[in-house]
Amino acid sequence: MRRQIYYFLIEKKLTMEITNAAAEAAGENKTAITAKRPWAPFLGEIPLSLDYFDGTMYEMVSRTAADGPDDTAFDFMGRRTSYKKMMVNIDRCCSALAAIGIGPGDRVTIALPNCPQAIYMLYAVNKLGAVANMVHPLSAEKEIQFYLNASHSKAAVTLDRFLSKFEAVRSCTDLRHLIVARISDELAPLKKAGYALTAGRKDPKIPRDGSVILWKDFIKCGVADSAEGEGTGEVRRGPDDPAVILYSGGTTGTTKGIILTNKNFNALSDQVRAANPMFRRKDRMLAAMPLFHGFGLGVCIHTMLTQGGECVLVPRFTPKSYGMLITKRRCNFIAGVPTLYEALLREPGMKGSDMSALKGVFSGGDSLSVELKKKLDRFLQEHGSSVTVREGYGTTETVTACCLTPPHIYKEGSIGLPFPDTYIKIVKPGTDIELEYGEEGEILLAGPTVMKEYMDDPSETAQTLRRHADGLTWVYTGDLGTMDDQGFIYFRGRAKRMIVTSGYNVYPGQLENILDAHPLVQMSCVIGVPDPIKIQKVKAFVKLKAGISPDNETKQKIMDYCRLNIARYAMPYDIEFRDDMPKTLVGKVAYRILEEEELARASGDAGNGGKDGIR
Repeated sequence: MRRQIYYFLIEKKLTMEITNAAAEAAGENKTAITAKRPWAPFLGEIPLSLDYFDGTMYEMVSRTAADGPDDTAFDFMGRRTSYKKMMVNIDRCCSALAAIGIGPGDRVTIALPNCPQAIYMLYAVNKLGAVANMVHPLSAEKEIQFYLNASHSKAAVTLDRFLSKFEAVRSCTDLRHLIVARISDELAPLKKAGYALTAGRKDPKIPRDGSVILWKDFIKCGVADSAEGEGTGEVRRGPDDPAVILYSGGTTGTTKGIILTNKNFNALSDQVRAANPMFRRKDRMLAAMPLFHGFGLGVCIHTMLTQGGECVLVPRFTPKSYGMLITKRRCNFIAGVPTLYEALLREPGMKGSDMSALKGVFSGGDSLSVELKKKLDRFLQEHGSSVTVREGYGTTETVTACCLTPPHIYKEGSIGLPFPDTYIKIVKPGTDIELEYGEEGEILLAGPTVMKEYMDDPSETAQTLRRHADGLTWVYTGDLGTMDDQGFIYFRGRAKRMIVTSGYNVYPGQLENILDAHPLVQMSCVIGVPDPIKIQKVKAFVKLKAGISPDNETKQKIMDYCRLNIARYAMPYDIEFRDDMPKTLVGKVAYRILEEEELARASGDAGNGGKDGIR
C-alpha cells in the first residue's frame, strides 16, 4: 500500500511540474491537460517530456549536418556519402525542383525504394515548402493513378523499372513532370559495372522524347543557379506546416492520405532518441523498412539523419542480404516487422555470424507473438548480442510508433510504455469513457506526432481526431487493448476489419470493390488466412455472374485483372468460387464464417499432412 501511495505521489508531482511543457510540445492548451500518466514512475532514464526542434525537417537535418559534415550520412550498397555531400545534393535537387516550376504547397510523388535519390528528393521537397507524397513503387497502375490524383501531384519521381506503370496512367492525371532515376547512378564504379552485367540488363530503355526527365538531367536544371547548391530555393515554413503524405486505411478501411507535419516527424526523432539512451552519434541503423512506411521514413531515415547516425540503405530486402549487412556493416540498430525477423531465423547464412554490435532490435508494424520473441531473443544471444527484441506500437496517423518496450523493464505480451509527451488511454470503443486498468477497450493516442488531418476528408478527420475534456486531441485507432496500473500497454486485436500480411496493411473492402467491378463477378469476399511466414495471406471468395463457368480460365482472367489493379503485396494467393456466400441476419456477407472455415480446413490439412486441400 505504501508503495502504491509513493508511486501516486511521484506521478502527481511529475504531472504538476511538466504539464505546461508537455502541453506546449503537443500544441495543446497549457492549463487544461488532466489525462493520467501511470507510466511516469517507471520510465527509468527516459524523460517524461522534451523540448522539440522548432523548424522544418530539412532544417533539422541541416543542423545535424553542420555539426558533423564529414560523418557518414548513409551507405548505399557499399558507397558511403557524407553529411556534407548529402546536403549539397539535397540543395541541388531543391534548386532543380524550383527550376521546373515546383513551389510552396505543391505535391511531389516519391515512388522509390530506399536509395539516395529518395533521400535527396524528400528533403529537397521539404526545403522548397512543398509536400512529399510517399507511394509504394510496387503499387498497381490504378493505385498509382489514385495516389497521383488524390494528392494533385505536379511532379513524380520513380525508378526506370516502374516507369511503364506511370506512363500507362499519366494521361488520366495532372502530372506535369515525371523524373526517372536509376539504381546504377548511385553505385560505386566497380559495382556499377557488375550491376550492368546482371540486374541492370533488365532495366527498360528510357524514352528520349521529352516525356520524362532522367535524374542526371533533372539535377543539372538547378546546378546553374549554384555550383554548390547552397541557399537556393529555400522557402520559410513552420513546424505545423504539411510535410509528408502517407497512406493508410483510416477508420473505415478506405485508403486515406494522412497529412503529417514537420513537427510530427521532428518530434518523433527526438522521442526515439530519448527512448534509446544507449544511442550515440555515428551509430548505424539498417534501413530496410521502406520510405513509404511511417516506420521506415520516420525511424530508420529521419530519426537517424537528424540525430547524427548512419543509415545503411537496403533498396530490396532478402533475408540473405539483410543478415549479411547486419554483420558486415556492424549495425547498431535494426528495425523490422515480425515476418522479417522470422525470415532471418531461417536464413542459413546467419550461422556463426557476429551480432555483438547491436544495441537495439525493434519490432513493429504487426503484433509480435510471445513465442517468436523468445526465439529471436535466443537467436540474438547465440550470435553474441546482449540485447533483446523491443516491441513498439503506433499508427500512421501518428507517423509510426507511439510507445516502446523500455530497455530496463519487460513485461511479457506488452508493447511497452508511451514516448515522452505521448498519452495513451483505453476507452469504451467509440466513446470518451475511460476504462479501469486491465479492462479491454479501444486504444487512443495523443501527443506531438498526431497527424494534421486526412487529406480532403474533414468528415473522417473529425471521426478520428476528437478533443476530450482532459484537454487533449485523441486519435481513435480502432485497435483494442488494455493498460495495467503501471501504464504498460497490451495490444489485443483490431476492431476494424484489416489483414496484416508481411507487415503491410491490406483492407478487404478495397479489394472487394476492385473484384466486384470485374464483369464476370457478382460479389466477392476477401479474408486473411493464417500463414507461418507472412502471418496472414490474402484469399478471395467469388460468386460469379449467372452463366459464367467457374473454371481455371475464368480464374486466370480475374487474377490477371487483379495484378493490374492490386499491389503485389496485397494480391490474393488464391480465388475460390462459391455458388453463394454465407450471410448474416441482416444480409451482409458473413466473412467471419469464411475465416472459421479456413481455420478448420488448415487444421484438417495439418492433421493429414495437407492432402485434403484440393478444391
